[in-house]
Amino acid sequence: MSKIHAAITAVNGYVPDYVLTNKELETMVDTNDEWITTRTGIKERRILKGEGLATSDLAAPAVKGLLKKRGISAEEIEVIVFCTSTPDMPFPATANILADKVGAINAWGYDLNAACSGFIFGLATGASFIESGRYKKVLVVGADKMSSIVNYEDRATCIIFGDGCGVVLLEPDTEGNGIIDSICKSDGSGREFLHQKAGGSLKPASHETVDNKEHFAYQEGKTVFKFAVTNMADVAAEVMERNNLTADDIQWLVPHQANKRIIDATIARTGVPPERVMVNIERYGNTTNGTIPLCLWEWESKLKKGDNLILAAFGGGFTWGSIYLKWAY
Repeated sequence: MSKIHAAITAVNGYVPDYVLTNKELETMVDTNDEWITTRTGIKERRILKGEGLATSDLAAPAVKGLLKKRGISAEEIEVIVFCTSTPDMPFPATANILADKVGAINAWGYDLNAACSGFIFGLATGASFIESGRYKKVLVVGADKMSSIVNYEDRATCIIFGDGCGVVLLEPDTEGNGIIDSICKSDGSGREFLHQKAGGSLKPASHETVDNKEHFAYQEGKTVFKFAVTNMADVAAEVMERNNLTADDIQWLVPHQANKRIIDATIARTGVPPERVMVNIERYGNTTNGTIPLCLWEWESKLKKGDNLILAAFGGGFTWGSIYLKWAY
């Protein structure tokens, strides 16, 4: 019997209409377009505006569009792995809310929080469900409404993040395509450099935590940059070496869109030429769990069956990981 791989059989994305440009940020915080562009590569980012809108409202249109593209009904989805750092609520899981919004009445699901590496971890997890033979259709969603936890008075973080969602459908493949290998790593000692101070059981919400602006993302940029440059590049190289792949074998490198300089370091480490690297950070910023699937969505028309892709990410936690997959359609 042929080995079952979990193949991506459909991909879709959604970003809000509102565009927050560097020019507009100049009116909100002490920064400028040149400073932002040279340090991050970001020119603009999308923001979800409107009362009562949450991360699931980014995911619902992305999923509905994917189902239409694949020509299947929501009732056929069996599992939803929702990768996010900004769930609609602490509970229930945003996966459950999404299932209700799209009509996936036969699916069970849960949220996965691994910061910016979440989508990599989610793909590795979703692949296991498919490879076991127990499930045939697994949705892996990467979505974040980062604007909900960004302090627009903090120029160190507000310039980086945007809102968006990407989603893929995993199905069984016996032709040798799909997710071939994955490496996922974490180091909790890095938590002090990138985290949200309050809102969890360690420091529940209070007047004091709100007044001190502790419900926003906090980042010690220099330390995070140092770890990200090394670990994201190394893990991408590691998964290539483990599978005897050279840069010539890779059709596309798909790096997490955190910072153009981190992307450049990963390009240098893997040797994949820039023209075969997916980069859209200048238009969307860092959408956290959304960056990699949004890249796949935007480049979908250029992907060919059998193409070798390397996905790599680094996130708060610290978390990092890489996936080697062969495109299935």
